[in-house]
Amino acid sequence: MNTPIRVAVGGVTGWAGGELARGVAHAQDMTLVAGLSRGAAGQTLAQLTGHAGTPGKAVASIAELAGTPYDVYVEYTKPDIAKHNILQALAQGAHVVVGTSGLSDEDYAEIDAAARAADRGVLACGNFAITVVLLQKFAEMAARHLDQWEIIDYAKAGKVDVPSGTVRELAYRLGQVKAATQTVPLDQVKGPVETRGATMSGTQVHAVRLPGYQLGVEVIFGADGQRLHLKHEAGDGSKPYVSGALLAIRKVHTLRGVVRGLDKVMEGL
Repeated sequence: MNTPIRVAVGGVTGWAGGELARGVAHAQDMTLVAGLSRGAAGQTLAQLTGHAGTPGKAVASIAELAGTPYDVYVEYTKPDIAKHNILQALAQGAHVVVGTSGLSDEDYAEIDAAARAADRGVLACGNFAITVVLLQKFAEMAARHLDQWEIIDYAKAGKVDVPSGTVRELAYRLGQVKAATQTVPLDQVKGPVETRGATMSGTQVHAVRLPGYQLGVEVIFGADGQRLHLKHEAGDGSKPYVSGALLAIRKVHTLRGVVRGLDKVMEGL
């Protein structure tokens, strides 16, 4: 029998991290050995997950995990602390799965260098839902045949990071195909240029933050006399993300450096 994967979850009481922690605790091939939560520090992981066989307690910072052996760290905290946590986990010898949004391409370049120096893998997934994985693949296919597109990022009113990690990843991946062309270059528009959105990896991105949304992304491709819309919308629950995150945990040890996109470890995609 293979040794269970020892997992530490950052944001162990969060909306997504909490659901994942319960998933890890109940997985036959994993053991939840640590969790980060400032608010729940000192509470047992068994109490937080509802799984009596889960060892250990939640701690306030990743520095406190230095004495706890773990194989994979899952980053599900906040954008302002995510990069620090990832770099510390790599320094402590773990592979890393990233679910936190808000990290830039420059951040990932720094993380990639650290991961390669540590001979560890980092799997960065802006979204673990299968519908998002398919949207990303379909969008890459479309970008090979169409020249103009823009992205709309939808999220709840209180989401402070813009755009979402899902949209950052999508823009990055489209940029690996090519930059979108514009009929009217930004320096030639009449009026506030900000209304054309932000340019990310060669794509114009527009972020909507309103009550009534949870998470969503739409990429619109335009051509003469035709238009293609690819759209993902999430519900209120976080369970759809668990199976993809568990797959990422199982596969990240096969990688070296930063790899972006869950599809990179999914068979058939």
